Amino acid sequence: MLNALSTKFYLNVVSFFKDQRGVTAIEYAIIGVAMSAIVLSVFNSGLSTALNGAMSSIDANISSAGSSSGASGS
Repeated sequence: MLNALSTKFYLNVVSFFKDQRGVTAIEYAIIGVAMSAIVLSVFNSGLSTALNGAMSSIDANISSAGSSSGASGS
């Protein structure tokens, strides 16, 4: 009984160390971090200010269109 249990444990440990599925997940995580760094560096430039201004303008236009058409905001 103990010998069968230890053999099963050994085979599971060996299988765990030979498993390559986690390596792919780590690679994707590293790529995701690199992409995030690129996006952050782009949006920390003047582009961020321009996009924030554009979104504020869109928000103001939508708000004024909703209030002038008589639609309630809730």
